[in-house]
Amino acid sequence: MKKYFLVLLINIFTITVFSQSNNIDSVIRGTVTIVKDERIDLLGKKMAEYNESLANKIHLVKGYRLMLLSTTDRTQAMQLRSQLMQQYPEHNVYMTFQSPYIRLKFGNFIEKEDAEKMRKTLAQAKVINGNIYIVPEMVETKPDKTKVPSIEE
Repeated sequence: MKKYFLVLLINIFTITVFSQSNNIDSVIRGTVTIVKDERIDLLGKKMAEYNESLANKIHLVKGYRLMLLSTTDRTQAMQLRSQLMQQYPEHNVYMTFQSPYIRLKFGNFIEKEDAEKMRKTLAQAKVINGNIYIVPEMVETKPDKTKVPSIEE
């Protein structure tokens, strides 16, 4: 019984080896034709453009803003807002209404030290009559172009 089993095992092994070598030879000698739809390339380009536009959008990160004013006087809030926009065009001024108060917040600062420097600058310029507070908030930031990988990479 062991002899028959051994003979059967050897036959299966030799058949397997010969069948594999024949398959390898046919693959090496054969040719492959690829038929590709042009829409695949178009889809790839659109996805790359979409991913690049997502990378260039403004993101929200943890940061700080300056709370400049909390008042019920709309005229005072609008005057201060326009004055700040003229004097500091590189910074954003955020005006929100939470009944009955109008609040003005200023800037998008990632580091607390930057917010503190601007707070001191505004206090020295006497733009605001009252206190200026640094408040933690989610602030807008644009991505750093040096850290965004390009499509070619």
